[in-house]
Amino acid sequence: MKATIISDRTKHYPVLLNELISIITPQYGGTFIDCTFGQGGYTKKILNFSNTKVIALDRDSDSSKKAEEIQNKFQNRFLFKNIKFSQLNNLKLKNENIKGVIFDLGYSYAQIKNPKKGLSFDSVGELNMKMGINNFSAREAINILDEIELEKIFKYFGEEKEGKRIAHNIVEDRKKREITTEELVRIIESSKRKKNFKKHSATKVFQALRIFVNKEISELIYGLINAAKVVKKNGVIVVVTFHSLEDKIVKYFFKSLSENKSVSRYMPKGKEEVNLFKLINKKPIIPSDKEINENPPSRSAKLRYVIKKEDFYDFETDILDKFNYLIEIENYSKKI
Repeated sequence: MKATIISDRTKHYPVLLNELISIITPQYGGTFIDCTFGQGGYTKKILNFSNTKVIALDRDSDSSKKAEEIQNKFQNRFLFKNIKFSQLNNLKLKNENIKGVIFDLGYSYAQIKNPKKGLSFDSVGELNMKMGINNFSAREAINILDEIELEKIFKYFGEEKEGKRIAHNIVEDRKKREITTEELVRIIESSKRKKNFKKHSATKVFQALRIFVNKEISELIYGLINAAKVVKKNGVIVVVTFHSLEDKIVKYFFKSLSENKSVSRYMPKGKEEVNLFKLINKKPIIPSDKEINENPPSRSAKLRYVIKKEDFYDFETDILDKFNYLIEIENYSKKI
C-alpha cells in the first residue's frame, strides 16, 4: 500500500528546486538574478554555494522581511530590490557576470492566504488582488469595466468558458450593490451551468483578475526580453509557470529565438547571423510524483529553460506582436 504524505501547507516549498539547481549549476559560481524572490527558496539554495551572488527582485514589499534575514547571513553576496521583474534591465549590471535569470511565476501559500491581498476565493470583504506596485485593484476592475471587457478578461486570462454569462450577471448585480469577494464568488457559482467538483467554480475568474490587476502578461513578456539582454553568453534563463497562458508565452519566446536567426547591430560587419538561444528540451520539466505528494500545488508547474549562445544585447523578437491581443485586454486598465 502506497503511503500518503500530507504536506505542511504553511511551509514554503520552492518548486522543482533540485531540477533548477542542476540546470543553473551554481557550484561553478557567478551572479544569479532571482526575479521572483518570494520566500527566498531558490535564493537560499544558490547562496549555499560559496562563490555565488544573488540579486533578488520582488514587487511584493512583504518579501523584504525575508530578504533582511538573508542579507544578515550573506552580507555582500545578496542584494534585494522591491521592483517588478520587467524592470530588471534597469539594474546596474555592467560588472556582473550574470550566469542565470530565474522566474517562478507561482504565488506562495502566504500570499494566497493573506487576507489583505484578497487573492483567494476564500477571502472576505473588499476585492484587492494587488501584488505590489499596482495602479488599481480587482474591486475597481469589477465595478468599473463593462460587460464585454470583463468577458474578454475571463475568457482570455482565465480560459473561463462561461465568462460571458458571468460578466453579464456581474454587471446586473453591481447596479444594486458594490461587488465584494463573497458576492463575486456567489455570482460565479450561480452563473455556472456545469459544475466541476475537482476545481472551485471561481478558480478561473480569480486567476483572470489576478493576471489583469497585476498586468502579468506584459510583465512576463518584458521580463523575458530583459532577461535575454542581461544574461551573459552560456548563461541560463529558467521559468517555472503554473498555467497554460504563461507557459504558452514562455514556450513561444524560447522556441522562436532558438530557431529564428538574429544578429546584434553592434556586431562586426559580416558576422554570421545566429540563434540567440539553445533550447535543450522541447518539452517542459514537470514535478515528480514524490514532489506532488509533498507539495500538491506543484502539480501544475512546468519548467522551461534556454541557454544564451551569443553575448549580445540587441536582438529582434516578435513576441509583442504575437501576444498583442492579450496586451490590448490589459489596456482596459486605462479606463480605471
